[in-house]
Amino acid sequence: MSDPEMGWVPEPPTMTLGASRVELRVSCHGLLDRDTLTKPHPCVLLKLYSDEQWVETALASLQPLPQVERTEVLRSCSSPVFSRVLALEYFFEEKQPLQFHVFDAEDGATSPRNDTFLGSTECTLGQIVSQTKVTKPLLLKNGKTAGKSTITIVAEEVSGTNDYVQLTFRAYKLDNKDLFSKSDPFMEIYKTNEDQSDQLVWRTEVVKNNLNPSWEPFRLSLHSLCSCDVHRPLKFLVYDYDSSGKHDFIGEFTSTFQEMQEGTANPGQEMQWDCINPKYRDKKKNYKSSGTVVLAQCTVEKVHTFLDYIMGGCQISFTVAIDFTASNGDPRSSQSLHCLSPRQPNHYLQALRAVGGICQDYDSDKRFPAFGFGARIPPNFEVSHDFAINFDPENPECEEISGVIASYRRCLPQIQLYGPTNVAPIINRVAEPAQREQSTGQATKYSVLLVLTDGVVSDMAETRTAIVRASRLPMSIIIVGVGNADFSDMRLLDGDDGPLRCPRGVPAARDIVQFVPFRDFKDAAPSALAKCVLAEVPRQVVEYYASQGISPGAPRPCTLATTPSPSP
Repeated sequence: MSDPEMGWVPEPPTMTLGASRVELRVSCHGLLDRDTLTKPHPCVLLKLYSDEQWVETALASLQPLPQVERTEVLRSCSSPVFSRVLALEYFFEEKQPLQFHVFDAEDGATSPRNDTFLGSTECTLGQIVSQTKVTKPLLLKNGKTAGKSTITIVAEEVSGTNDYVQLTFRAYKLDNKDLFSKSDPFMEIYKTNEDQSDQLVWRTEVVKNNLNPSWEPFRLSLHSLCSCDVHRPLKFLVYDYDSSGKHDFIGEFTSTFQEMQEGTANPGQEMQWDCINPKYRDKKKNYKSSGTVVLAQCTVEKVHTFLDYIMGGCQISFTVAIDFTASNGDPRSSQSLHCLSPRQPNHYLQALRAVGGICQDYDSDKRFPAFGFGARIPPNFEVSHDFAINFDPENPECEEISGVIASYRRCLPQIQLYGPTNVAPIINRVAEPAQREQSTGQATKYSVLLVLTDGVVSDMAETRTAIVRASRLPMSIIIVGVGNADFSDMRLLDGDDGPLRCPRGVPAARDIVQFVPFRDFKDAAPSALAKCVLAEVPRQVVEYYASQGISPGAPRPCTLATTPSPSP
């Protein structure tokens, strides 16, 4: 037996398009003792290969994980079975190398050191998924095996269900296993697999010196609890904690999730089981039980995904905004970012084709409102920061991305590149329909603004204010930096280094800006830019509607349409 870890199981990352979530369960056998007197307190740290190095964060292709992926720490245990799952997103088309580092956390170590390292192994996520269960020897840093130590990784692909279960247990009149104090009870929950083996799915915290413990509520996926089979047998084992790792067995009982639901169906209704020790039952004539365990709460909640909202009728409305400021250079010069050379498309055209070609796949009618900013426009040649590039303010939509490019080509000779580079007006313009959408209280339309700019922002204070305001609306902003200018302002807006704040100090409600420098992808396949541009949009959609308590509509065929922005 092993020592329970205090705390919650980490939240799984949000599903992204084209990805399957995989949960890895880890156990070890025969870990080396660091000294002859004590057994190790093992923990497993997962490392991922990114940018030609092993890192304790997610691969570039993965959504950011909520924390460094690692198991709990188990005390005084050489053959631990960890209850905390390691959650990853699996991509068939990518090789995803993984390293599992086992270390002794006895001295409070949070990562492997030479004096705490117990062994490691390396494999790919594809290998684990294809074999379902992989057992490998642990290796020391010199490449030799760590005695007979092994690590076993079991993979489960999370199915389409997104139900989560909130459970609260307590117990009373448990057997006392200690001579000079009361028992320190904790409980483990196991599900029975298809091969009749038992798999640990949850371990509660220890409640010290208490025969009537109330354990903390906990939340886990229905898949983790019972593989989404409400009839699957569940086994509950109650122990008295011992710091040596030799925990005293108090008793057990069995149930199913269906039984648990039915027993708590009515408000205030609780379900209870006798906690039975089979040895006492068989030997003691008047034995009744070793206590009672009570299920005080059993609630199911739906955790919605991006596709839940899309299939529920939520439309994704894309708007394009192009920087026409003088910092781009005179279009008649071959050095200009807006130069219309017959030999090759300029950077704006390349970005429009690469990014727009991706965006239009999410648009059923493939019509885009397209605006320009920072130019003097006809007929009066006054500076505008949100003009329709087709010069039709009543209908700024362009037919497909080719229509945006055609409008751009026709527009460029008719305007004068000027300035300043004010981005806030176009953000505020797209925020208007998003504000109206918010007032409906429904998940019907989510706005995405695509900004193509050379990166020199003049109205940074106003832009920050506009983004902070937009962060409370159903809206995301994708910024593609064109050219080789200093993009430090745009990187600041991205919010990756901390919450963006407006000049008055108000923080953004959520991170809605994704910045991508096109120069990093101009020689790459469009698919590379596609991943970067759309990486955060699914999460942002789900995050917004979840924060508002808005559920998807009833599932129906996916229809993604672009709605024109209001006229000036």
